[in-house]
Amino acid sequence: MTSDSGRERILDVATRLFADLGYDGTSTRQIADAAGLNIATVAYHTGGKRDLYLAVMERAHQAERAALETALADLTPDAAGILALVDRYVDFCAAHPEIPALWMHRWLSDASDIADLEARYVEPLMEAVVREVGGIVGDDADVEYVTWSVIWCTHGFAQGGVLRGDGRRHGMEDPAALARFRANLHRLVLAGLNLDARAAL
Repeated sequence: MTSDSGRERILDVATRLFADLGYDGTSTRQIADAAGLNIATVAYHTGGKRDLYLAVMERAHQAERAALETALADLTPDAAGILALVDRYVDFCAAHPEIPALWMHRWLSDASDIADLEARYVEPLMEAVVREVGGIVGDDADVEYVTWSVIWCTHGFAQGGVLRGDGRRHGMEDPAALARFRANLHRLVLAGLNLDARAAL
């Protein structure tokens, strides 16, 4: 096993466990056991638990930043373009549900001793979206809060889904539930940005 492949294997396992259990609820031994390695090998490839968490969050951020930069580069200056940007974000979260899960754990004060990740990772992406969308809609809407609302709703839906008559939660993995969520999110964004729904067609 090469060093790079060993590190990626550990990062994959750690990402899944941190997303499922949180940083505070995951031990280095759990990560090592799930990866089929001993603790010394994990430490050799990634350092201690804090180092591993920082590497997981960095990798998650790089994936999210790359997706957002591509989506912003394709943004057209109209309502349809804004909704396409929203869809790209929803699609990203559906394809990478571990990333919303990692951030939701932080919303619940997980890894509270590592305090600068929001300033380092979240704020620059938020500023980019607010700047680009704000340039389209002008000053009549609170673009920052609409953007946060998209994040709150998408992360919540990714983690909690909606209850149906069968008593089960239906989320991103359910095409019908995802379509309804997406349509509802479109309405929320259009209303929040004071945009005409007909202009998005």
